[in-house]
Formats: sequence, C-alpha cells, structure tokens
Amino acid sequence: MVTTGQRLREERERRAITIAQAVEGTYIKTDHIVAMEADDWAAFTAPVYLRGFVKTYARFLRLDEHQMVVQLDRELSGTDVFEERHTASSGLRRGVLDFLMMKLALQRWQVVLSASVGVAVIAGLWSLRPSKSGGTPASIGAPGVSVRLYQPPGESLADTTLPLPTPAPVTNAVPSPRAPARN
Repeated sequence: MVTTGQRLREERERRAITIAQAVEGTYIKTDHIVAMEADDWAAFTAPVYLRGFVKTYARFLRLDEHQMVVQLDRELSGTDVFEERHTASSGLRRGVLDFLMMKLALQRWQVVLSASVGVAVIAGLWSLRPSKSGGTPASIGAPGVSVRLYQPPGESLADTTLPLPTPAPVTNAVPSPRAPARN
C-alpha cells in the first residue's frame, strides 16, 4: 500500500515541481515538506498541525485533500507517535479560566464586533444630543465656558458693538501727604 508521504512525493515529482517551488507555493517549511514525504510524523508537534500541512500540500498538488487526511488518520492510528503527548495532557484539570477561554473561542466575533460598534455609535450620538437645560453637556457647569456657544445665523459679531469704557470721574481733591522716606 502506498503511504501518504509516498503519494505526496510521487505527485510532486509527476508534476515536475521542486521542493523549493512547493515551499514557495504552500508557505510550509522545507523541513516539514521533506518530513511529510518521508512519512516522518515525529517531526511534527501535534497531529492537528500534521493534518493541516497535509491538507495544504495536497491542495497545492491538486490531490483530494479529504482523502489524503483520511489515509493519514489510518496511518497514524497504527502508530504511537502522538500517543504519549496526548495522554500526558489529558490528566490536566480544567478550571474556570479554561471554561471562559473555550466560551470566548466559540463566539462569532463578527457578530460581537458589529454589535459593539453599533452600541458605541449609539452611545456617541446619545452623548451629543442637547440637554434639557439648553446648553450642550460640555458647556454646562464648565468654568470659563459660556453657556451660549451657538450663535443663530441672523446674528453676527460684526453687527454687535461693545460699549466704550467710561473714564473714571476726576476729582480736584488734594493728594494726601506721604510719609517721609527713611534712609
């Protein structure tokens, strides 16, 4: 029976594709392509990565990727390459953080992000509405800010004149004598 690695290598050679071209076309490291073609499954850290690489490589070579993964699973079930890694991690206790991270990973982030943006837009528009006291929320109670920030279109500052300051009243009073300066 032809193994998964042999099928991948034979198809690559049949199409006259070099390993360098396969690396460039799949973005898989050279070491991993060589390991896949040699059926060296121990070069991979987890079966999930191996399955992903085989699917990507099979798609690049225009092979049936589903069929290749099924064949790979049959080959992996007969070996114990990933068995000790799986049993070592299965004894871990699951805590609250693991539960929350799993729930967050299962969210549809497109929906959550769209809803968050919608709420932010509505909150921004709500904060810009005029208040019942007549001024904008930024001008009410702010020191040094006039409550009347908006000028109606009919009034312009060029038409308004400011009153001239009145001079202080002049008195003919005699200045008070100053105390003599001390040396």
